[in-house]
Amino acid sequence: MEKVIEILNLTKTYGNGRGIYDLNLDIYKGDIFGFLGPNGAGKTTAMKIMTGLIRPENGDVKILGHSVIEEYEKAMAKVGCLIEIAESYQFLSAFENLKQIARYYPDVDYKRIDEVLELTGMYKFKHEKTKKFSLGMKQRLGLAAAVLSRPKVVILDEPLNGLDVEGMIDIRKMIQSLAEKEQTTFFISSHLIHDVELTCNRIGVIYNGRILNVENTDAILKNYATLENYFVSEVERNGRVSSSAS
Repeated sequence: MEKVIEILNLTKTYGNGRGIYDLNLDIYKGDIFGFLGPNGAGKTTAMKIMTGLIRPENGDVKILGHSVIEEYEKAMAKVGCLIEIAESYQFLSAFENLKQIARYYPDVDYKRIDEVLELTGMYKFKHEKTKKFSLGMKQRLGLAAAVLSRPKVVILDEPLNGLDVEGMIDIRKMIQSLAEKEQTTFFISSHLIHDVELTCNRIGVIYNGRILNVENTDAILKNYATLENYFVSEVERNGRVSSSAS
């Protein structure tokens, strides 16, 4: 299997004692990797380091063989991402927002903009100004922006936040389709256990800034009734929380 993302001994701590400690992960081509953990577990910190928004105290991240710290432009050249909140120019339409982003990518034309708007269920709103959008619509537009350039790697921090049930299903189908048809690799963080179970083929549990285990979703569900049961078992086995913490 082709290794696409390597997280090597990654450490970043804050004054309140939170952070991440000696994270090591390998993500492979075509993976939909679910980074599962509660709020405050360290998911966003890790993903901000992965996308160059903050620097670690120790360790490195390599994307497609390039260090995010030493070769940032090369590492991020084929990466799409959405970290935390999906931002937009409120007085521009959905189409116009994506047109601004498309200026950075010579191979992205207006046809591609329409394609990603269709993929994310936003085509019918393409001419509406984003100031009128709901949280879920803004999230869909942010996801359209993340896949606009046909990236080989997509990093998404809580991508289903703000989406209704229909939106969750649409985005899940989009992610699974891109992974299957184009071998796009997804790294997705979430605290929504059920959605991770339905979306991801591999799962890493993070708790208190440390990776507890990484396993294939199919293997987990052969041994546990649900991903929630697996999560509780992992944190209990590692002496982290009681069974009521899920």
